[in-house]
Amino acid sequence: MECGEYLFDGGEEQHMDLPPGFRFYPTDEELITHYLSKKVADGHFVARAIGEVDLNKVEPWDLPWRAKMGEKEWYFFSVRDRKYPTGLRTNRATDAGYWKATGK
Repeated sequence: MECGEYLFDGGEEQHMDLPPGFRFYPTDEELITHYLSKKVADGHFVARAIGEVDLNKVEPWDLPWRAKMGEKEWYFFSVRDRKYPTGLRTNRATDAGYWKATGK
C-alpha cells in the first residue's frame, strides 16, 4: 500500500509515491555524502526529497511552496551567485529586497 505526497516543481503539481509515514530527516553527514557530493559531481543528479531553487529569484515567503517535502525544515540545492564576476562576495539581492547574511 502506498501513500501519495505532492510536490510542486516549476509551478506544476507532481505526485510522489512514498510509503506511509515517510519522513526526510537526514543528518549533516548524510546530506553531504549522499546528496551534495553527488550533485557537485553530476549536475544532473536529482534527489526526490531536495528541490532546486535560485535564491536570487525567490523570496523567503515563497520557499514553503518550493519545498518538495517537510513542514519545519526544507532542503534545497542552490547555485551561489557572485556579486562581481571576479569577487568573492555573494549576490543576495532579490526582486523585493535582499537576503541578510547571518552567523558570522
